[in-house]
Amino acid sequence: MNTDPSTYKDAGVDTEGQDLAMHYLRQRVELTFELRPNEVRLPIGYFANVIDLGGGVGLAVSTDGVGTKILIAQMMDKYDTIGIDCVAMNVNDVLCVGAEPVALLDYIAVQVPRYDLLKPIVDGLYAGAVMAKVTIPGGEIAQIRDMIKGSREGYAFDLVATCVGTVPIDRILTGQETVPGDIVVGLRSSGIHSNGLTLARRILFDKLGWPVDKNVPELGRSIGEELLEPTRIYVMAVRSMIGAGLRVKALAHITSTGFLNLSRASAPAGYVLDSLPEPPPVFKLIQHCGNVCDAEMFFTYNMGIGFCVVVAPEDADKVLGIAKEHNVGAQVIGHTTKDADKKVSIPSYGLVGRSDKFFPQVR
Repeated sequence: MNTDPSTYKDAGVDTEGQDLAMHYLRQRVELTFELRPNEVRLPIGYFANVIDLGGGVGLAVSTDGVGTKILIAQMMDKYDTIGIDCVAMNVNDVLCVGAEPVALLDYIAVQVPRYDLLKPIVDGLYAGAVMAKVTIPGGEIAQIRDMIKGSREGYAFDLVATCVGTVPIDRILTGQETVPGDIVVGLRSSGIHSNGLTLARRILFDKLGWPVDKNVPELGRSIGEELLEPTRIYVMAVRSMIGAGLRVKALAHITSTGFLNLSRASAPAGYVLDSLPEPPPVFKLIQHCGNVCDAEMFFTYNMGIGFCVVVAPEDADKVLGIAKEHNVGAQVIGHTTKDADKKVSIPSYGLVGRSDKFFPQVR
């Protein structure tokens, strides 16, 4: 295995191979739409999909896990926050179609059903549910010792969930009303969230040989504590923005592929992010220690912005005010342009992104 990675692919995450498989999967899955005509309202590939239940009501659905952040939890022998991550990754996606998340079902696969493992995981799920105001009406625990491995014998597990929410059919948000000159407000992340942990582990633990409890002065805590910081849940702040009647045009959860998630919006709009904040220290640490280029960093990580709200210019200050009321850091980070290619430009780093990759910007 390459112990000196500088890209996500070097670290073992083949996004290109995944995209190839997804192309076929998408074709086959979309054939199932014909089994119940006119019920599925969006194409595959947005943050969540919406099923028309009739009577103007849509059921928003999404599913996700927390990836190799689970291995950090095992290395730390600390499992009480990973459930928050699981809730966050799901409710934040459902939020992006303008829906109100209402319920979440979890699936926990374990090597051994240890009480001292399952209790803190469930405690974290409960804590996340409280933050997002969702119920957990059911779930599943599977014992698959022969299949699942981890970094701590007897404590290997996987954690995924499916979230559902409701949205009026005539208020589904896909960025369809975005026009040039709209404002992009970035909501601050709490850190690395739940993406890019494979690359971070390869650099910090495999390449540098750091122990998980190594204190890092620029972080003000151990590297393990930093990487395990829970993913921020944006539900209450963003639902307040929608409930206030603001002209919210699009919502984007900044996860894998970073700010390229903005280009999932359906309107032919580009995004110029010319006022990004300084990335938090953890990202600088990963980049410096791993010699990772800017393009790879912005593709793999949120770089300090975990969620974006695209809004009409006259409502930008109101979005900032509501975010502040919910103790979520926020700032205007850019604007939209007319662009059929849906490019995402980051001028201060000389980057332009299209499709599924960032490139150096041609000057």
